[in-house]
Amino acid sequence: MKLTVVGCGDAFGSGGRLNTCFHVRAGMSCFLIDCGASSLIGLQTLGLAPNDIDTIYITHLHGDHFGGLPWMLIDANHRSGRTAPLTIVGPKGLEERFVTATEALYPGATERDRAFDLIFVEIEEGEPFTSNGVKVTGFEVKHPSGAPPYALRFEADGKVLAFSGDTTWTDNLPGASKGADLFICESYQFDQPNPVHLDFKTIDGNFDLLGAKKILLTHMGQDMMDHAASVDSGRYLVAEDGMVIDL
Repeated sequence: MKLTVVGCGDAFGSGGRLNTCFHVRAGMSCFLIDCGASSLIGLQTLGLAPNDIDTIYITHLHGDHFGGLPWMLIDANHRSGRTAPLTIVGPKGLEERFVTATEALYPGATERDRAFDLIFVEIEEGEPFTSNGVKVTGFEVKHPSGAPPYALRFEADGKVLAFSGDTTWTDNLPGASKGADLFICESYQFDQPNPVHLDFKTIDGNFDLLGAKKILLTHMGQDMMDHAASVDSGRYLVAEDGMVIDL
């Protein structure tokens, strides 16, 4: 399993980082975890072909996590000439929100003929979904976005990769992270609790409960970035756009 950090920034692009997007190769599959508004730019910068991606998994319906989907469609239709099916997996309401966003940006784009099948799968909490040898399970977290927000747990090639999505602390998080080879965890602030985001002190105080072999800190605001050099490198990695991790 190979993870490439396409974007690890927050909604505001703190530190000049791109919106959330992780590119993963595992067995037969090449997939994205989240597809923030700047994802296509990040993929092009890193030389990662959009047409190689078979599935895009969305944690929640905020623009810095799903807003790149319209651009992926436009690229597939007008530039890259996609012919292989593309599956988009996420919470209830995903397809409706995608159509609304895409039609606002490019009227008629969702109605034109396509050379590929665009498939939407809306998952439910705790009900595993498998695509191309990758098993994913959603764990509902706390981050209002007009649809259920999920932490996602991926199992493939004998490895486990998990992602918190955006959330404040919830007892559902260890269900996603326990035993993971890598747990990607948002750490928006350093030591100030937030009703919709995690802070590093809360993460660190629950490190054993989370039970992951390693935690990759992501979605950092400026306050967290100012303290990033002080975190324990034995427990944590600090995400950077373009970072590559082999699991």
